[in-house]
Amino acid sequence: MITTKRAYNFNAGPSALPIEVLQKAQEEMVNYNNSGMSIMEMSHRSKDYEAVHNDAIARLRALYSIPDNYEVLFLQGGGSLQFTMVPMNFLGKEQTASYILTGSWSEKAIKEAKLFGQVQEAASTKENSYRNIPALEEIQFSETDAYVHITSNNTIYGTQWKEFPQTGAVPLIADMSSDILSKPVDVSNFGIIYAGAQKNLGPSGVTVVIIRKDLLEKANTNIPTMLKYSTHADSNSLYNTPPTFGIYMLGEVLKWVEEKGGLEAVEKNNEEKAKLIYDVIDNSNDFYRGHATPESRSLMNITFRVANEELEKQFLAEAKEAGFVGLNGHRSVGGCRASTYNAVPFETCKALAEFMIEFQNKHQ
Repeated sequence: MITTKRAYNFNAGPSALPIEVLQKAQEEMVNYNNSGMSIMEMSHRSKDYEAVHNDAIARLRALYSIPDNYEVLFLQGGGSLQFTMVPMNFLGKEQTASYILTGSWSEKAIKEAKLFGQVQEAASTKENSYRNIPALEEIQFSETDAYVHITSNNTIYGTQWKEFPQTGAVPLIADMSSDILSKPVDVSNFGIIYAGAQKNLGPSGVTVVIIRKDLLEKANTNIPTMLKYSTHADSNSLYNTPPTFGIYMLGEVLKWVEEKGGLEAVEKNNEEKAKLIYDVIDNSNDFYRGHATPESRSLMNITFRVANEELEKQFLAEAKEAGFVGLNGHRSVGGCRASTYNAVPFETCKALAEFMIEFQNKHQ
């Protein structure tokens, strides 16, 4: 059993995992299901692993009420490979895709799409330093678009979509790498949802793709085998050796979410955790300044600056000494960031809020 002192872990990813899941993995590490082997040692064609694989798919389907006309895939390459796979499969040379720019990851996604076809910015908040999510009425896309792409949560800038655009017959594709499993979502509003696991789903190494089956039938076939979604859909994500341990851990995280009361209960807990920290920011008389506008604030990544650069450095240094990990903002923007993913305990967020108040009282 894990008995060592745990850090106050606010890493943006890979991020905190539920202690109960880590303890379960520790117990089963060298002898899974009395097989005499770790899950990492057994064949991905074995009955033991097949049961783990299929159970993870079934639990994800149940938690999100995923309709039967969607496939659930376990891929590799992180969300970043999806920046390439999406246009490679669905953006023809004579087609246009619309991308909504809300941060660095959507910038990376549109850059990859330009290699395969025409793209347009359906909306962007770059001029406002990505402080907010575009208003729905600002989004301009065409009914002839191959798809519309969004990033549901922006880890670097701390913004999150509260309401998704309605794109009608045009498939809406969402990179949900940093807020998947954090709240209920109506999957039927999307053509594709994809997410790297390392924020809320499990350890890094596995990527979940939820894809509507009719899109598979329309996909480009003149591309490499491993980059076709159909390859993985046709083989239950077992065309080649999958990231078996990552999928095992993902399944255990899904069980943990079920035990916590499902996605509605997880969302409520996330709201309460984030409120602890946002309240300190809002009541600090600008000693702490949030980056995101209030209506676009993320429940997963809380980004802020301290009164001045010297105090900010001191804040981060003292926080590190006090046991807080991962509070530095992304290297591209600086500042501070507290990532409060599902597995970050309420008590950890409370400890940070209390530290922030104490620091302000000492230095204002």
